[in-house]
Amino acid sequence: MRKRQAKKRPILPDPKFNDQLVTRFVNMMMWDGKKSVAFKIFYDAISIVEEKNTDDEKTALEIWKDALSNVMPHVEVRSRRVGGATFQIPMQIRPDRKISTAMKWLINFARKRNEKSMAQKLAAEILAAFKEEGAAVKKRVDTHKMAEANKAFSHFRF
Repeated sequence: MRKRQAKKRPILPDPKFNDQLVTRFVNMMMWDGKKSVAFKIFYDAISIVEEKNTDDEKTALEIWKDALSNVMPHVEVRSRRVGGATFQIPMQIRPDRKISTAMKWLINFARKRNEKSMAQKLAAEILAAFKEEGAAVKKRVDTHKMAEANKAFSHFRF
């Protein structure tokens, strides 16, 4: 940006769990500014996770947070041009970018699933990510493998 960096707007916690992370997730999931619909989808998905949960000591929200941390990437590759050639350089990811990337992957792969409603799709993807399986976790593993394969170019860091 030409001017100074835009300041971060405070995110209000959600009404049910009083958690800012939930609001951030719902904001990413929302389409056409329909936040109440997005909240309903999320809460329905959490209730489905609660029903299917066999683990008694973890709540559905803790399962969702664990699933999010299982999807979170720690390194990514970025393109950098050095002398006419483009290299894929592995870089560490900032903590806020880790979270937002994990949320995007979880939502996108939930949308691609074959269940009936979005709440069921999201619940199935959360449970799969919690068990460290599913498409979102596979995406994280592939990202880490790509970074590992390009480790030789890490001296080109910028």
